[in-house]
Amino acid sequence: MSSRSWSLPVKGESICPYCGVGCRLELDGELGPYSASIKIRGVADAPANLGKICAKGSLLGETIATPDRLDHPMMRSSRGETFRPATWDTAINKVAGRFREIIAKHGPDAVAFYGSGQLDTEAAYLACKLFKGHLHTNNTDSNSRLCMASAVAGYRSSLGSDGPPNCYDDIEIADVVFIIGSNMAEAHPVTFDRLKAAKAARPGMTIIVVDPRKTATAKIADIHLPIRPGGDIALLNALCRLIIDFDMCDEGFIAHHTNGIAALKEYLAEEKVSALCAAAGLDQTQVERVARRISRTQTFLSFYCMGMGQSTVGTWKCNSLINLHLLTGQIGKPGAGPFSLTGQPNAMGGREAGLLAHQLPGYRFVDDAGHRRELERAWKQPEGSIQPKMGLTAVEMFRSLEKGQLKAIWIAATNPMVSLPDLHLVKRALERAELVVVSDAYHPTETTLAADVLFPAAQWGEKEWTSTSSERLVSFSPKLFDAPGVALSDWQILARMGKALGFSGFDFENSAEVWEEFRALTTGRPCDMTGITAKRLRSDRHVYWPCPTEEHRGSPRRYLDHVFPTPDGRARLLARPHQVPRELTDHEFPFILTTGRLYAHWHTLTRTAKCEKLNRRDPGAYLEIHHDDARKMDIATGEVVQISSRRGTIRLPARVSEQVAPGQVFLPFHWGDLYGEGNAVNYLTIAATDTISKQPELKFCAVAVEKIPAELKVAVRTPTPAEVAQVFAQVQVSPAALMDPVTR
Repeated sequence: MSSRSWSLPVKGESICPYCGVGCRLELDGELGPYSASIKIRGVADAPANLGKICAKGSLLGETIATPDRLDHPMMRSSRGETFRPATWDTAINKVAGRFREIIAKHGPDAVAFYGSGQLDTEAAYLACKLFKGHLHTNNTDSNSRLCMASAVAGYRSSLGSDGPPNCYDDIEIADVVFIIGSNMAEAHPVTFDRLKAAKAARPGMTIIVVDPRKTATAKIADIHLPIRPGGDIALLNALCRLIIDFDMCDEGFIAHHTNGIAALKEYLAEEKVSALCAAAGLDQTQVERVARRISRTQTFLSFYCMGMGQSTVGTWKCNSLINLHLLTGQIGKPGAGPFSLTGQPNAMGGREAGLLAHQLPGYRFVDDAGHRRELERAWKQPEGSIQPKMGLTAVEMFRSLEKGQLKAIWIAATNPMVSLPDLHLVKRALERAELVVVSDAYHPTETTLAADVLFPAAQWGEKEWTSTSSERLVSFSPKLFDAPGVALSDWQILARMGKALGFSGFDFENSAEVWEEFRALTTGRPCDMTGITAKRLRSDRHVYWPCPTEEHRGSPRRYLDHVFPTPDGRARLLARPHQVPRELTDHEFPFILTTGRLYAHWHTLTRTAKCEKLNRRDPGAYLEIHHDDARKMDIATGEVVQISSRRGTIRLPARVSEQVAPGQVFLPFHWGDLYGEGNAVNYLTIAATDTISKQPELKFCAVAVEKIPAELKVAVRTPTPAEVAQVFAQVQVSPAALMDPVTR
């Protein structure tokens, strides 16, 4: 039950908690116990959005004071029992005690923390400090592993460090914009609108979109390359080979600032452009046209996202795109460079704070003895206390839980029972776990229903927090209103857990103290934030890194001196072969399934499903299928079809379309079991991962599609806010009944 008073005024600025664009919002209105009347606008001088805002951001007020807000810690003795409210001391001590028991019996690697890019930098840092520094396990990871790990590995292996070299201002001065593996129009709409405006102001700009589907992004392209799913490396290698053949490489840049050109040329000389284009499913004449346009331009900017990274060769795809920039000298100058778009508001900050399983704060790594010793000294831990081996990554954590090796998991600010691949595995894993702790702002979600203990977390407007956007802009968001009940910021929950476990170094009075401790650990590192003090953030609101001193203005662009953070200061050209996707189609599973986002929704609906306007736009999941395939199977739009993979089967209404190619189908991934039991797309997807980045291949699997009898039809639909309110109305009478997964 919410403890908010009626009609509290709300006024101020915050960063949007949805995607990684980093839009700054201006809020003005009133907040009540179960309602909010808040007008939300974009801040006019904000670097990321320049006053613009998408529909999701403008409707955030409807997601704040909802009946399903988790406002007290909740516990239960067994999974079949009802959740009961608890005090913070009781819940924290319960979890701390169980962690101690499990570690004493099975060792520190029997526990894990799985967070997300929704966590602010302060929380991500303390999770890393607690688990890696004091519990002595590197088992911390983030759902950023599902979307950004290959981009991280690609930047690091090609350029020497994570972190895009670009800023959004490059859009207005780029002559060629190359978009691959990204449907910006739906996933990053404010950035997409900025691109459209730039094109309108400069009609000579060329926009090239590489996507299997005719998306809203592809519709504005001067050139749309409808690539075969899995054909990205083949296309990028063809472009590199053609640029070499055209004698249009930037030989001076290559000679002075790169390594690997001889090996790359030798490899590409053995590849036939015609064969590469065929592997990519593209017309060679169109590919040659693109190569000539890229090689002759003054400024070449690329954007890429999950369509590149969510692959068993995602890192290689990113390397291959960066090769294109290095061959043409299109990096380290305004209007140019490879720009990875992040999917969450602080996916970048989590990487900087060391949340991923192979990382330590300040872009350090667990396999580097010097890096480990620096953190051991900073955290006042004995030498050798930080483990040298990489911890379990996202998919590995749940495989380990299923096998009974990992015993306890703390899940924060994410919903893996919808977002992870092969949900049957995830469900089995959580059922077998000895302890599942979930920190969330809402309950129920598909994942909170699998928990033993629930921690109520304050969300974006209810706390002070720091985040880093896709363009490396570090931003501060002040607290604008109180959290419901006794909900706490994630960093406060982690600090309380550290103290309950008996560790020193977790006595922080406020978020600024946490930030200052983290900031000091970035000095001299590629993501240097020495000059971004808590005081400065609270006055300036945002600063780009690297920012090595308090007098430094921040760095919107990197590598302007063409010196890269590698041992010899040179970027690396890396020969990467095209590989056929791991899971092939056959007569039993003849279709290629791809997945993605829709404009109206974000991740797993925990916020957007509460907004009536968004639900009207995209009311439920569907299977998009080409009209030729639909005609062969006598399928019409709206009819329910059965989609099966080697892992599971779901049923959804069909949407006949020309946006997908024959032999391909598309499913949005937002809907989980709360909106149709067993019908989430990730019951179909494969948990195979990139061997380098450990990012799963969520974008590609083989499926069968068949029309089913009318009496078997089951469809997924998002409940309206009125229906949600009716379900949760009982919270005012009996919170325990609401929390019971049996009576839900």
